[in-house]
Amino acid sequence: MDHLVLEIGLALSLIAIAAALSAWLRFSIVPFLILIGMAVGPHAPKIGPFDFRFVQTAPLIEFMGRAGVLFLLFYLGLEFSVSRLIKAGRSIALGGSIYIAINFAAGLGYAYLMGWPLKEVLIAAGITTISSSAIVAKVIFDLRRAANPETELILGIIMFEDVFLAFYLSAVSGIVLSGATSLGGVLTSVVLSLSFILGLIFIGMKATPLLNWLFRIPSNEVFLLVIFACLFLLAGFGETIHVAEAIGALLLGLVLAETEHSERIEHLIVPFRDFFGALFFFGFGLTIDPFTLGGAVWPALGAVLLTLIGNIAAGMLAGRSARLSASASLNTGLTIVSRGEFSIIMANLAKAGGLLPVLQPFAALYVLILAVLGPLLTKESERIYDLLAKLFGRLRRLARRDRREAENVPLSGDNT
Repeated sequence: MDHLVLEIGLALSLIAIAAALSAWLRFSIVPFLILIGMAVGPHAPKIGPFDFRFVQTAPLIEFMGRAGVLFLLFYLGLEFSVSRLIKAGRSIALGGSIYIAINFAAGLGYAYLMGWPLKEVLIAAGITTISSSAIVAKVIFDLRRAANPETELILGIIMFEDVFLAFYLSAVSGIVLSGATSLGGVLTSVVLSLSFILGLIFIGMKATPLLNWLFRIPSNEVFLLVIFACLFLLAGFGETIHVAEAIGALLLGLVLAETEHSERIEHLIVPFRDFFGALFFFGFGLTIDPFTLGGAVWPALGAVLLTLIGNIAAGMLAGRSARLSASASLNTGLTIVSRGEFSIIMANLAKAGGLLPVLQPFAALYVLILAVLGPLLTKESERIYDLLAKLFGRLRRLARRDRREAENVPLSGDNT
């Protein structure tokens, strides 16, 4: 532990370099943090006292990264409120169902065509289905799109994914780790998850006056400590009943957004959101060794292409079902295209179950590519929409012209 402080200093220096580079290029910081983390990951050299592998600090960076996810989702919840999500309930359920159905079916079909066994097919479908809450939240903040009309639907899809996650992870864990699964255990997990989410939403609707009174704390120091305690306790409790800890943070943000203290909380929480959020993406990069990715390049590229197509289709369908404009619908699909935490969890589950070794590098490369492409595509979504509008407009005009020409061509035998 002699060089613990030095290693943390090196990590923060690299993060600062990534932040400066992203600001200079006017691009999301997420890909830079992941790539710099990869560059100094487990394969990096040790030069004197400078150990770029961050061996001693890895557990600490991992914990601070998990805290970063909580702060990112908590702040995102503060930007909205329970009442706003309730009003959009039908569109969220429909949009989430469309999104899960398209991406899950695509993942199953792709893994099956790759010739993988059943357990590997189930793991691969999980890897390719669920988007990264942390990356999505960060991209929304970086591009200042919290007030966009499609952001409510994006938030709803993230929450809907977590309900699916609770069911799917429970079922697949039983199949992969024990060779069987208990229907009763799966159903219990899903009921607990739904009860937790709906219970907090109910509190956000009914207990606002009480929360207003409880959080009237003059001291900013005490106020912030109370908020932190609520955040970690609620997220931790949610995790014990198989609700992703990030969703617990999101729900707390949604509840507190209804109170008179929301602006004060936002003001105090921003520095923690940025600091710990950066550590999450840097820490994720540290876990990826590029020298282990070779055999998974083509499977990962194929999965990325399929995910891009599926996300655009799902975003357009979900957005239009929520009566969003075509451009907002495309933004929805592109914003949630990034993959991250859940994909890595599924890959670790495959490793624990002794499944095909290719699943770990496949997940790492797949996540890395989409973590880089996701923010880029979201940033350029307006240009992509204009390009697609011109392309499909031209195709429609060509189709109409071909039909007119076909109608004017005389049938054989008509000429005399």
